[in-house]
Amino acid sequence: MTLGPVMLDIAGTALDAEDRELLNHPAVGGLILFTRNYESPSQLRALVDGIHALRDPHLIIAVDQEGGRVQRFREGGFTRLPPVACLGRIHDSDRPRARHLARVTGWLMATELRALGVDISFAPVLDLDYGVSGVIGDRALHRRPEVVAELAVAYQAGMHEAGMASTGKHFPGHGAVVADSHVDLPVDERGLADMETWDLVPFRRMVDAGLAAVMMAHVVYPRVDDRPAGFSNRWIRDILRGQLGFQGLVFSDDLSMAGAAGAGDPAARAHAAIEAGCDMVLVCNQRDHAVQVVESLQHPVDPVAGMRMARMHGRHPLDWEELHRDPRWEQAVAAVKGYEELPELDL
Repeated sequence: MTLGPVMLDIAGTALDAEDRELLNHPAVGGLILFTRNYESPSQLRALVDGIHALRDPHLIIAVDQEGGRVQRFREGGFTRLPPVACLGRIHDSDRPRARHLARVTGWLMATELRALGVDISFAPVLDLDYGVSGVIGDRALHRRPEVVAELAVAYQAGMHEAGMASTGKHFPGHGAVVADSHVDLPVDERGLADMETWDLVPFRRMVDAGLAAVMMAHVVYPRVDDRPAGFSNRWIRDILRGQLGFQGLVFSDDLSMAGAAGAGDPAARAHAAIEAGCDMVLVCNQRDHAVQVVESLQHPVDPVAGMRMARMHGRHPLDWEELHRDPRWEQAVAAVKGYEELPELDL
């Protein structure tokens, strides 16, 4: 069975019969985990193994494990990751050290997840910190695009070492708008030339460095297209794929967010996103929405999209106990804890 274009969620820490039935639907290709799905490493390992056993090829299992405010798994042996803005502050005074720590952080984040079978974290954030977006804020590496690009490439290299594909978000840039797309539809009045000088720089650099996937922003840029970027042929096919040459997987952001509501009911949103060029659509925290979307998608998956999805599967994980005996893990934990608490000290 090939992977389908829908990524959805579950309510609990174990699969129930309804979950299994839905996850076996041909339109489903992935599952995103949240804090409510985690109790302990052993529970998570059992959950992930159960999900992977449902299908061949197995469903892509994802999580948001950026660090700072957005880290779903924190206890039971997971390292608490600082907000990535700490790396940007270190870069202001010590560029080589910041690059090194970005790579260490990317490796640590990814290797802990891979040790329990999770395929991907939706990271790194490539948005710029313009100082106006509360939902982005310290999730951004820096204000300057060249710094974001430099640190994100290093962070991605660490992820790749750990066997995890990277996902840059939120294309083409969410940092310059005040509104939060979870509860509103942000509008960014800048033109394409301005964004090419600023927000698109990290994405272009990451594409050149082997970025595996991109997550779209639920933001309207009316001087480029009157549709939100995740529903826009102009942004996905013309700019991301055409101008930037991106060949990887395109994820929508969560279609249950308010920023997606203008595209219609859940099924209409999914169809619009896929028609615009998204390979996989997320439908989270609304089981009825997920069911509507899955039941509406009956056509075969694009073979090229299927190949892109397959490349998101994780590779060569360490065993969880083995990882915690690894001196490299111990050194990485010490470095990451140290730079948030005392960023001015050398490690």
